[in-house]
This record gives sequence, structure tokens and C-alpha cells, in this order.
Amino acid sequence: MAAKRDTGYISVMLFPPFEPDRNEPRRRRFRSIPVRTLVPNVITLLALCAGLTAIRLAVEERLDLALAAIVFAAMLDGIDGRIARMLKGTSRFGAELDSLADFVNFGVAPALILYFWGLHELKSAGWIAALVFAICAGLRLARFNVAIEDPNRPAWASNFFVGVPAPAGAITVLLPIYLHFLGMPRFAPITFVYTLVIALLMVSRLPVYSGKRLGRRVPREMVLPVFVVAVLFVALLISYPWEILTLGTLCYLGSLPFGWMSYRRLERELSSKAPLPEESPARSPTMPRPAPSAVTPHADEQRPPRLN
Repeated sequence: MAAKRDTGYISVMLFPPFEPDRNEPRRRRFRSIPVRTLVPNVITLLALCAGLTAIRLAVEERLDLALAAIVFAAMLDGIDGRIARMLKGTSRFGAELDSLADFVNFGVAPALILYFWGLHELKSAGWIAALVFAICAGLRLARFNVAIEDPNRPAWASNFFVGVPAPAGAITVLLPIYLHFLGMPRFAPITFVYTLVIALLMVSRLPVYSGKRLGRRVPREMVLPVFVVAVLFVALLISYPWEILTLGTLCYLGSLPFGWMSYRRLERELSSKAPLPEESPARSPTMPRPAPSAVTPHADEQRPPRLN
């Protein structure tokens, strides 16, 4: 009888412990995904491509096209969520992808554009301002993701952002470049201070009106005027980009105090309508004590499921 050849392999190495059993029925590796869930993610990826292209254009000193790419990314970011809700294609993957794309488009790209345009004249101080803006944009997006899951937030508070949102912060922080294209001289120290102010507004607790309620329902008689206004706005933005962007930025900054006042008014109305705690009547010595319930629920069972 011939001796058994030693192959030098160990059976455990050939068949690792996490390998599925050969006797188990094979499962389908891929599962078909509805197209409606892919459309919003494709729009988000297009916005990400626009933000990355804006960085390249800024390096090549084509600032007009770089700003156009940032505005285009902001427009795509404004419609991808609405399209996802309309098509019922929302997903956790899409939410995380949108957050990462927003950090690049509205945090990294505007910071680099400002640095290549004028902040580089301040050397390390200008780079610090660009870093602070990008970091504040990331912190703003992280806080937004956490605030969505807050179960104690009142329903009316969903109409407000906490701090300036990242897309608005990106469009707003580029105001010095808009003014430069309109003929104003470039002054790096003012740009430095302005960049830090917008960065602090993004991470502040300032209530900012979100406008999420707008666009859900349009009265029948207002459909044609809405079409006309939309076409007029796009035409003006293409024909007079720096004037429209400057005017829009100034109007947005001027509206921030009104959003804060509206939030405080709603907060006061909610506190005034809150019911006062009822005082328990004084127990007399002869008053019988209430009988204890047969089953006392555990403390963890009385908590909301969200907190367990």
C-alpha cells in the first residue's frame, strides 16, 4: 500500500470557519433595486462632480466657472431630497452620501476657492480661515444628522435650521468674489474676517428659516406665474450672475434676524399654551390610600422605545 502523500495543507485553512456550508442552498448574491432609489443618488453624485470640478477650476484660476459649478451643485442639492421623497426612494445610504457630498461641495470647495483667490495673500492666516470654514461646514452637517433623530424636538421646529445650512453658507461666503467681479478691489483682511463670521454662523444656534414647506403644494391659479418666475430667475442668473448672487446673498443675510424673531415668537406661543401641572388635593388622615396595582411595570418598560 502506497504511503499517503502529505500535501502540507491544513483542512481548517482550506475551509475557514466563516465560509458557508456547502450543503446550504445557494442564495442570490444580488438583489434587484428599484430605479426610483437610484435617481436621487445619481443627482447627488452629479453635485459631487460639480464640487470637485470647481476645485480644479479654481486651481486653474477660472473662478467664474468655479463659482458656476458651486451654484450648480447647490441647485442639485436642493432637488435631490425632494425628488427622493416624491419617488419614495429615500434610503439611509442616500442620506449618508448626500452628507459626504455636501461636505466636499459646500465646505472644502468654497474654502479652497477663497484661498486661491485672495486668502493666500495672508499666507498662514488665510489658510487657517479656509480650514476653519471647512471644519465648521463638517460640524454643521454632523449636527444636522444628529438633530433629525431628536425625538424631543417639536413639530414646528422642523421649519427652522439650527445655524446657517451648508449650501447657503457656501453661496454666502463667496460674496467677496462676487463683489470683485462687479469691480470692487480685493481686500484680503476683510475676506478673512468675513469668512470666519460665516463659519461661526454655520455652527451657531441661530434659528434659520428652512423653507421646507415651500413648494409642496401650489394653487392651481399660481402654476403659470410660478413657471414664469422660475424661467425669469434662471434667465437673470445667466445674464447677470454676479448682480443676482450679490443681491441674493445680501437679502439672505438680512433675513436672518427675522427668522430668529419668528422662532422666538413660536417658542413663546408654545410655552403660553403649555398646561400648568395640576396640584394634588391634600390627603386627609382618614382618606384611604389607593390600592397598589397588581402588576407594576418595570422602569425600562415605561420609557419611550426611542430611549431604550
